[in-house]
Amino acid sequence: MRFCIGVLLLLASSASAAEFFVAPDGHDDNPGTLDKPFATIQQSQKAVAPGDTVHIRGGTYAMTEQQIARKEKIWAYVTHLDKSGLPGKPITYAAYKDEKPVFDYSAVKPQGMRIDAFYVPASWIHLKGLEVVGVQATLKTHSQSIGFANDGSNNIYERLSIHDGQAIGIYSVRGSNNLFLNCDAYRNWDYTSEDGKGGNVDGFGCHPTKGSTGNVFRGCRAWFNSDDGYDCISAHEAVTFENCWAMYNGYSSERKSLADGNGFKAGGFATLPADRLPKPIPRHTVRFCLAVGNKASGFYANHQPGGGDWFNNSAYRNGANFNMLCRLADNRTDVDGYGQKLRNNVGYKGRRELTKFDAAKSDSANNSFDLKLVLTDKDFSGLNEEQLVLPRNADGSLPLVDFMRPSDDSQLIDKGVANGFPFKGAAPDLGAFERK
Repeated sequence: MRFCIGVLLLLASSASAAEFFVAPDGHDDNPGTLDKPFATIQQSQKAVAPGDTVHIRGGTYAMTEQQIARKEKIWAYVTHLDKSGLPGKPITYAAYKDEKPVFDYSAVKPQGMRIDAFYVPASWIHLKGLEVVGVQATLKTHSQSIGFANDGSNNIYERLSIHDGQAIGIYSVRGSNNLFLNCDAYRNWDYTSEDGKGGNVDGFGCHPTKGSTGNVFRGCRAWFNSDDGYDCISAHEAVTFENCWAMYNGYSSERKSLADGNGFKAGGFATLPADRLPKPIPRHTVRFCLAVGNKASGFYANHQPGGGDWFNNSAYRNGANFNMLCRLADNRTDVDGYGQKLRNNVGYKGRRELTKFDAAKSDSANNSFDLKLVLTDKDFSGLNEEQLVLPRNADGSLPLVDFMRPSDDSQLIDKGVANGFPFKGAAPDLGAFERK
């Protein structure tokens, strides 16, 4: 009897989750089946309920202005996902099997508007395996377009690729407990707005409002974005970056110098009056991350009062590998970084290794610059930067590389201090990677 009841419950659970399909050759009058798919994700949203999955077939979706789902003030939301899932029953929009759906926004140019390719105010949404290209900018004044804009909670943005457009890759302001997992943002440059240098186009921007806690970037890559790789300049709550890479930001792919060019800009509030600073001031965490060849700084505290946590990061050939600049909490005076906690970091071949840092007012230990290590290329298994943009593994994880990984006889081996994370050997190795 118990077995029968269990089977019935399983069947009921399975029956409650529906599947729909979207394809480039579909039609929105179709029922959304495998044989008769919808043409747009927007139409599929009308059919789904919590727990359902929308399978997105491979091919190119040539987006048009007629597909803009909503216009509000100066924003044009092309795909507007405002129907939420439930705890344990997310609504999933995912690439079908190993197929590659590509959404091309190059023809979407509503004049005088900011363009959000995907705007997600809903919660309990899982977006996976989508590629977005060619998002445009139309305003000549201060502006920003966005690939994926998040204002919901408990969402997962996984294996998304946003490239060759004029928009920020992923931008999150409101909402808690969102995971940005194994996403790529590259070759994005707004050459239309303001001075044409793309000063608002980061790979990833996270600026949570008060109460929007628990947002994490994991396994993401950002390269050749006109401004910064990762930016949380206006964050009122703490953001975590782990196992993420940032390369060549602040440059075009032709190496033209563009906007700021920081790898990880983990801080802000440079000019905000003291009485308007968040209370308490958030403390961001950057760990096991890699910054290479960024125009300004690899890891940058960006005036943040009170410091942040920087653990097991690797920096190579940035303008400054680590820039810990802070400001005072009671006025807008810039000072050398205080309250910073640095452990097991390594910097190599930066024009400056560590700058704007007050060691007496910070907690720094077991970093290459504390240990006064005189590093050479032989301390690393490899320094071939081409590895950093290799295709991802089949599961979406970052490629396994030799880059900046300690060589067998490296000075970096076992020079770290235990910090709550797993390691091999007697002690952690310095940097983002353990020796193989």
